[in-house]
Amino acid sequence: MIKTTIKVDGMMCGMCEAHVSDAVRAVIKAKKVSSSHSKGVTEIISEEAPDSASLKEAIEKSGYKVLDIKSESYEKKGFFRR
Repeated sequence: MIKTTIKVDGMMCGMCEAHVSDAVRAVIKAKKVSSSHSKGVTEIISEEAPDSASLKEAIEKSGYKVLDIKSESYEKKGFFRR
């Protein structure tokens, strides 16, 4: 699993978060997409690393500015029993 964090400028409210998340979902197959206007961040959990150029293009077509895109390995955290 891969966690991709995108710094997005221009999100002001919950509708902005929805627009950015929808733009991301339109170009990649993601397990989870969550956006926060207060943090200025969109986080994506996916099986494979997404194409940064297509993410940036989709978000910027929606009227927002992409400042940074970073992908890293992600391990789902959960409870375990011994």
